[in-house]
Amino acid sequence: MRLVLPLAAAGVAAAVGAAVLTSSASAATSVPTPTGKPDTVSVSTAALTERIAGALATDGTAGEAAPSKSSYSASTTTSGSTVSPYVIGGTDTAITTAPWMAQLWYYDDNGTSSDTSDDIGFFCGGTVVSPTKILTAAHCVKDENGKSYNWKAYGAVLTGTSQLPTTDSYGNTDLHGGTVSLPLRQWNHPSYSPTTINNDIAVLTLASPVKATPIRMTTSGDTASYAGGTSATVYGWGRTSSTSQDISDTLKSATLTIHADSTCSNVYGSDYVAGHMICAGVQSGSDTGTKAACNGDSGGPLVVNNRIVGVVSWGVTDCVAKGYYSVFSKVSTYIGAAYANVDDTNLSYTDGKADLFVRNSSTKEAYEKDSTGSAFAARQSLGSYSGVNLVLQTDLNRDGYQDLVLRQSSTGDMYWLHYVPSSDSWSKTKIFSGWTTRTRIIAPGDVTGDYLPDLLSVDSGGTLWIYPGKGNGTFASRVQVGTGWNQYNMVRGKGDFTGDGKADLLARNKSTGDLYLYKGTGKSGTGAFSSRIKVRSAWTGYNAFDAIGDVNGDGKADFLARTSGGTLYLYKGTGKATSEIFATRVSVGTGFQQYDIFG
Repeated sequence: MRLVLPLAAAGVAAAVGAAVLTSSASAATSVPTPTGKPDTVSVSTAALTERIAGALATDGTAGEAAPSKSSYSASTTTSGSTVSPYVIGGTDTAITTAPWMAQLWYYDDNGTSSDTSDDIGFFCGGTVVSPTKILTAAHCVKDENGKSYNWKAYGAVLTGTSQLPTTDSYGNTDLHGGTVSLPLRQWNHPSYSPTTINNDIAVLTLASPVKATPIRMTTSGDTASYAGGTSATVYGWGRTSSTSQDISDTLKSATLTIHADSTCSNVYGSDYVAGHMICAGVQSGSDTGTKAACNGDSGGPLVVNNRIVGVVSWGVTDCVAKGYYSVFSKVSTYIGAAYANVDDTNLSYTDGKADLFVRNSSTKEAYEKDSTGSAFAARQSLGSYSGVNLVLQTDLNRDGYQDLVLRQSSTGDMYWLHYVPSSDSWSKTKIFSGWTTRTRIIAPGDVTGDYLPDLLSVDSGGTLWIYPGKGNGTFASRVQVGTGWNQYNMVRGKGDFTGDGKADLLARNKSTGDLYLYKGTGKSGTGAFSSRIKVRSAWTGYNAFDAIGDVNGDGKADFLARTSGGTLYLYKGTGKATSEIFATRVSVGTGFQQYDIFG
């Protein structure tokens, strides 16, 4: 499923491939405006509520693993009676305290509605990390055989309530004020193992944004949060007792102590993978004295200093065996892959792979070429795009709909176009005036570490500026990064090239052709990027470049380069900040010399 043609025509990340981005005197002065609305997948609230009701009535469990460990997903049976106010040692928690908590409900009757014996229904927790993104566990997305659950067809995500849904004797389901949403697509870590529950992290993308306030994930360089003895808080609707399979009717939280890797390894041996997992809590042998996650908490967050540091993954059966601990996926390890799926740019909308926009230099007709993972599909016409010389695909207001940042050819004025669902129309706002002399304009994503997309530009004097995004299409006052950037005839960036969850830049020196990596630090100002690293020498054989994000869907940003003969090569990212930053190039087609704008 894709955005409708008028949106795709404008909803593309385009930047002129020539050395300098200046206006053309002969160019048309009009600014294209999308005329359609996003052709998103729509499922009614009633149908999604039915999925929840189905899940409530079943007793399945997601992602069962090897007998030696228990994934902490849950059956969906609830007693309907008052439960004790703790999740193995926790307390009642209002949704206002944890507004980012999400309930993940899954129900598939396998086409045999009259026979419930083969129904698949289960519950997991999740966390809102962006208005359309839910961080959860991979075992909530894939079963014990490695087969993906189809969340788009059978799932529902509930936010904005501390209560689990309830169904009365008449079959009416009460969501208790929560908002139910459709999971549009899903991603799990490509190295997830259902046998070992290793690399147990996933992201669900919702079909529309939710109002729930997101929480940030921790950073790749965070070590303090994982030190032994650190206090952390786990949230969830999981089991409240080792003697009952019922999950909690209300949201609970518990304070757990994080343990050193050596402690976790001594308990679990090779089942515990240091660097990929952390363990926390205490188990006394009974409910009394135990503080632990349990079934139903799977996919939920472990939080330190208002940042997610862990995702509930697995533990021992019944959750209280003395001397054992709850195990979580270590978010700092997976932040690069996870954030690539939080800040993804995908023209075809549903597959999480970055697609390619190109414009014909003579006709000014634009085309979309969707990623297949290792190449690009046949082009699709997007209509004329003659009135602008720059189009950047981004999501300035983080609502899940593609926004457009355009530069008018005749004036250099910059415009922000975004879809407004309530009016089923597009809004166009001038955001900057007279940017004709800006030699580079880049929309690399979140540079400053606040989860809000930023804009960067290089002025005629070679100074690089950050325009910190506010999340609503406006920007804070510009901040100077540094000077000397006009030594480069290409500055590109979209996403994270090094696997640390921070947006990076690539720049090619116009004299030598050397390619440099500027690693993002998640900060603003002069410290926004680390000292440059040469990753390629004498890249003089290319005359156009493109950075559109993650083309093959592995959670690493990729790069595109065109030869003078028109062959386009894909350089798949490796996540390394060295000369090995890219895998061996792969040709993705010829005839690209006809295009003057690349996404």
